[in-house]
This record gives sequence, C-alpha cells and structure tokens, in this order.
Amino acid sequence: MTLLTGARERRVRTGEVELCVAEMGDPGRPTVVLVHGYPDSKEMWSEVAERLAGRFHVVAYDVRGHGRSTAPRPLRGGFTLEKLTDDFLAVADAVSPHAPVHLVGHDWGSVQAWEFTTVRRTEGRIASFTSMSGPSLDHFGHWIGKRVQRPTPRRVGQLLGQGARSWYVYLLHTPVLPELAWRGPLGKRWPRMLERVEKVPRGDYPTASLPSDAAHGAWLYRDNVRPRLRAPRPDAHAHAPVQIITPLEDRFLSERLHDELEQWVPQLTRRTIQAGHWIPRTRPDLLASWVEEFVTSVENGRSPVAANGEHAERFGGQLVLVTGAGSGIGRATALAFAEAGARVVAVDRNAEAAARTAESSRLLGAPDAWAETADVSDEQAMEKLADKVTTEYGVVDVLVNNAGIGLSGSFFDTTPEDWRKVLDVNLWGVIHGCRLFGRRMAERGQGGHIVNVASAAAYQPSRALPAYSTSKAAVLMLSECLRAELAGQGIGVTAVCPGIVNTAITSTARFAGVDALEEKRLQKRTARLYRLRNYPPEKVARAILRAVTRNEAVVPVTPEARGARWLSRWAPGALRGIARVKPPV
Repeated sequence: MTLLTGARERRVRTGEVELCVAEMGDPGRPTVVLVHGYPDSKEMWSEVAERLAGRFHVVAYDVRGHGRSTAPRPLRGGFTLEKLTDDFLAVADAVSPHAPVHLVGHDWGSVQAWEFTTVRRTEGRIASFTSMSGPSLDHFGHWIGKRVQRPTPRRVGQLLGQGARSWYVYLLHTPVLPELAWRGPLGKRWPRMLERVEKVPRGDYPTASLPSDAAHGAWLYRDNVRPRLRAPRPDAHAHAPVQIITPLEDRFLSERLHDELEQWVPQLTRRTIQAGHWIPRTRPDLLASWVEEFVTSVENGRSPVAANGEHAERFGGQLVLVTGAGSGIGRATALAFAEAGARVVAVDRNAEAAARTAESSRLLGAPDAWAETADVSDEQAMEKLADKVTTEYGVVDVLVNNAGIGLSGSFFDTTPEDWRKVLDVNLWGVIHGCRLFGRRMAERGQGGHIVNVASAAAYQPSRALPAYSTSKAAVLMLSECLRAELAGQGIGVTAVCPGIVNTAITSTARFAGVDALEEKRLQKRTARLYRLRNYPPEKVARAILRAVTRNEAVVPVTPEARGARWLSRWAPGALRGIARVKPPV
C-alpha cells in the first residue's frame, strides 16, 4: 500500500528492471521528480509530495531494488551511477517527454542526482536540482584530494571529521554482514531508532520492504564509492541551477563538504537548517516551501542566485513571528527577516500598523507575510493567535517577543495599576509568547529559536525606571532559565538588551506621579534626547538576526548597553553609583 495519498502509479521499464513510479498533481504543470535515499523508498516523500502537488506535477519513484521496483540480477554491478542515470532518463521520458524536470534528491537520491545534473547525456532534461544530505561523489573525491595533497591543520581536521562521520560507509562495504543485520534485528528496530535519534515523527513509514530495500541498497555504496573517490571526474560541472539545503545537525555529512561548490556549480543557491539528516520527514513544510520557491524562480526565468543575500541561507522560507511589529524595533526586525526570505507574521495591537509591516515585508522579499492583531498581555487573545498561526501558517521557527511599553517615575509615585500595566505587557506578554509558541516548537521536536527583547535596563539599576527595569530584568532571567531548559530540545533562547534606540516608545512612555501636561512635556523631551542619540532600530534588528544565527545567549546592543553589561559583571558598585544620579528628564 502506497503512503502517497491519491497518487497514480505506473511501471517504467529500464534495462533489466521495472521501476514503480507514482504521480500526483496536474501533468500539465512543471514536473518535480523526487529521488529517495538509503534505506528509504519513495513513500519517504509523502508529506513533501502532498504539499507540492497543488502547484506542480510531482513524481516519485522507487529506486531499483527498493520499494515496489524490481532489483537487478545479479546485484553486484547493478547499482552503478551509469545505470541509475538510465533509470532517471526512462522515468523523465515517461512522465515529462517534452519538457525538462526539476530534480529533488535526498541522501543517495541526491548523490545520484548530482550525477544526473553533471553528465552530458542528461543536458536539457533537467531544469533545476535541489540537493540535501548527499554530495556528488566526484566533488567529494576532489575535496579529499585537495586536503591530502595540500594538508593544513584545518584541512586535516575536516578530513578526519568527515572520516569519522562516514563510519557506516565502511560497514556497508563488508560482505554479507549488512544484509544479515537489516534482515534481522536492525530492520525491526530502525523506525524506533529514527524516532529517538533523529526525532523523526512516528507513523506508518517505513514500508514493509525496508529489510530488503536496505540489503539491496548496500550495493549503491559498493558499486560506486571507491571507484569514484579514487578517480573523480574532472568535468563534473552542473548544467542546471542547483539549490543545496544543508542540515546543520547532520550526523553523517559535514557542512564543510560544500565549501568549494561554486567551482562546480555556476548557479548555486544555499540554504541551511537546524535539523538532522532526515529533513524530508522532519521538516516537510520548510523543505516544500524552499523547493516551491526555487522551482518557481527557475520557471519564471529569474536567477535563483539573486535571491541569496545576507542571512538568506539561514532564514529563507522559515516562519518568523514578531510581536510589537507595527513600529520601532519590532517593525525593523520583521522587515530584516523578510529581506532574508523568511515568512513573516507581524503581530501588533494596532491592526493598521501590523498590516503596513506585512505589506512592506512582502515588498522586501518575504515569500508570505501576514498581519495579526493581538494584545500580548491578553492571555486568551494570545491563545487564539497561537492556534490560528499554527493551523494556518505552521509552527513558528523563530519567535521574537518584542512588544513592550515604557514607564518612568520613582517607586513611590508608581501605583499598583502602573505596575500591573507594565508587567502585563513587558513580562506577561513574553511569558505568553514563550509558553504558547515555544511549547509548539518543543512538541514539533525540530528546534527553533526564541528572542526576548529585554533592555540594558535589565542589568542597569535606575532611580527613574523601577517598574520598567524590574520587568526587563525578569525577561532577562526568564530567557536564561528557558535557554537552559530548552537546550536539549535544540531550541535556542536569546535575550536582546538594547540601550538608547530611536523608537516611538519614548513618545508613548508614561511618566508616573505627574499631571497630563507635564507628562506630555517629558515625553517630548525624552523623544528629543533619543533622536539626538539617533541609534536606529535597524541596527538592533541586524543584531537579532545575527544572534539567532550564532545562538547567542545575551546580546547588549549599543555601546552604552555593552558598557553597562561590562560594569554589571566586573564593577557593579560603579553601576549602582551611576544609578543614584538624577536623570536629565
């Protein structure tokens, strides 16, 4: 029974084998061919295929010796890259005889697809290629040769590191043992191993043919790895645009394998993802989004390389939610993620401001951007928002809890109602975001990142900001606690602590203990001081993207914020002395 729901199946003859080919979607649309890896079958692509079928003609086939395709006889010599190329051409001619196809390959599906994309006899049959977790054996051979011929400590370290990751390749070259293991205990335990180690969701896949698939597939390694690594082709240049997706937590392949790809691929788009090896099963949503974007750009005649920019490799296609996105740091952050190709959910209690940010995000390059209205201090409103976002857009990859309000005034001038308002937004808003969206990240089990925008006031005492500083200090400590708790689940947590930044919070901040006229005067004076400082929110936004990329814990932004952070750690008495000085407003 196929797990590709609603797929149409056909048999395609190629040499001595018959391939089982499944098709979904409208055959009149561009064709996307999905090639699975080891020890998988075409059903591995089920969730990706379903997501792509609405836009494309999607084809997945069982590689020879796998799934419902027949195996060559004898097995030895039946899995060479040359024969696998024959299989691909037979499938392409059957499903798209008059137009080139877009290739997507994972693991050994990617290894063989690199062959298809770099040999002359397939030129004109491939429109684009998306590769993940499977290098070209020719490029790999040259990569090894360069490090052996010109060793440096760094290159030797890379060579030894990849050698350690390739332990399974050596085992698969041993006679008989892999077949016995797969037809015995390993074949039975494999699904649970993937669940525990790779965090692959539990489900009906793998298929019942797994033991024989894995036993046959050992010949993929035996027939190809040593011959190609010993004598890699010197002309292995891609004749189609290539998108390479690198899982940064891949246990089997180092990201360093792709360091020199530009010399082999004239049109190269790079993506990275914080995930393990089996991303077609763990992140089908993001993978389908990237494939759709890449294929569409090629079909429309746009250069996919042009889509690359600062941070695009890391955030392209990811779902990012920013609260307080209507203005200031929140708006600048939403736009920065949009420019990096992320899908953006702009949340603000001001519906018009959120809509403007979403519209600007789309203009800057976000594949999708949505405006949502919510008051972060309202628990029920945030619960409804989390349900809606998850149902309609997916699980958030990056959450930026930015919404906040300002409050100045001495402790005894600050009323209990003042305290409730500032804590409801600045602290409880962050708690609601972390609890509701962070829980969904954890349940998905594929990592993510939470950014909580605190303030330099979190570690810099002030006689004028007791309520505000307390709320931000709590956000800082919450972030540190969450970072410790979620580290084992691959979820990073960052507290961003800006100093004096030119945003609208200064003109809307409340001043306790004064009348309305005096409050207006103080707001104008504070806003003028911040404008004179003129530190733009765009710099904070860039710091946030950089912090997520590097998984930084605490990020002071602006020189005064960094200086106060240093004093809080090494000269706290000096910082307390500064706090006694009456502020200029």
